[in-house]
Amino acid sequence: MPDRSPVGFGRRETATTAGDGGSTDVPFPPGAVKLDDDIAAGLIPERAARGHKGSFGKLLVIAGSLDYAGAALLVCRAAGRSGVGLVTLAVPESLQPLFAAKVVEATTMGLPEDDVEEVDPEPALARILDHEHDAIVVGPGLRPGLATAELVRMLLRPAETDSASLVLDAEALRSMATMDDWWEGERRAAVLTPHAGEFARLRAGSGDRQPDDGDLSADDAARLAAALDAAATWGSVVVLKGARTIIAAPDGAAAIAPFENPALATGGTGDVLSGTIGSLLAQGLDPFAAARLGVYLHGLAGDIGREQFGDAGVLASDLPSGLAVARKRLAAVAERRSASKRLGFAAHRAAGASSDGPAASPTADQPADRT
Repeated sequence: MPDRSPVGFGRRETATTAGDGGSTDVPFPPGAVKLDDDIAAGLIPERAARGHKGSFGKLLVIAGSLDYAGAALLVCRAAGRSGVGLVTLAVPESLQPLFAAKVVEATTMGLPEDDVEEVDPEPALARILDHEHDAIVVGPGLRPGLATAELVRMLLRPAETDSASLVLDAEALRSMATMDDWWEGERRAAVLTPHAGEFARLRAGSGDRQPDDGDLSADDAARLAAALDAAATWGSVVVLKGARTIIAAPDGAAAIAPFENPALATGGTGDVLSGTIGSLLAQGLDPFAAARLGVYLHGLAGDIGREQFGDAGVLASDLPSGLAVARKRLAAVAERRSASKRLGFAAHRAAGASSDGPAASPTADQPADRT
């Protein structure tokens, strides 16, 4: 079994996920910034010492159904572990008692129905708009159907009283693939988080799929080009999930995550990512920053799980705790960098800083202070 470097620091320059267990030397494509600890640490939202739960954002999660209750629960738990102050889970009102018994830290809100477990779009939207929130996650585990598609279509448009940014995943993306010109006109700022199959359906459904998209699973250059083209066309941040996840912005900016982790190839890990990005949006990050930091935290959490359980056996429910650990480590990197700037040389721990754990390991371009 190949040796692995410590989680989260000194990221490996080559992947170690080849099928034979050896390393690969596939270069990262030009045109995208390769994310690392320093970049991600610079995106961590500040936490005011006298802040309260309302200070750190309110996230509304529209997710879950009887068959996919776990998706909603994973989104909520990931959001909390990523630092958001308040989470509300909105579900069809007939399911509210079920979900209220399952979530602990989140509150629940029942959405009006026109049939059992099927939301009535217009009154449901009215209740959503009446709820106070800073960002919305919509899609994971929702029941497929025309009512869901109509609610998603209405949520894409900002309201006079609500222009909160969206994270769109799973059933929301499948619904959008059936809509004509959903990206036209005034829309909310949004982060779309498709895997390769969902991305291809969106491209085909919107009529802009290019014949040379190529291999959207293994060809990083093709994935980057396709994600950038889609982000520009759709006017939204696109997170093309998979090994070396691509994050593309409408203005042509792009980033690529360094993670290649087969342990994440299990149901529910995408729901954790949606909750993470939604949490960061609610904490005040712009969509591109929230997507980059969310992807990186998710990747670090996956590495933590892999170190503990190996390449198989990691559950999506294992990841949220890893998110909190990853964020703590990145916050330590940010603290060290801030101290270094103040002192003008290799950082000492800032005076008065918390000592509830060891300082972060040095990054590749930041040597440890050995004085």
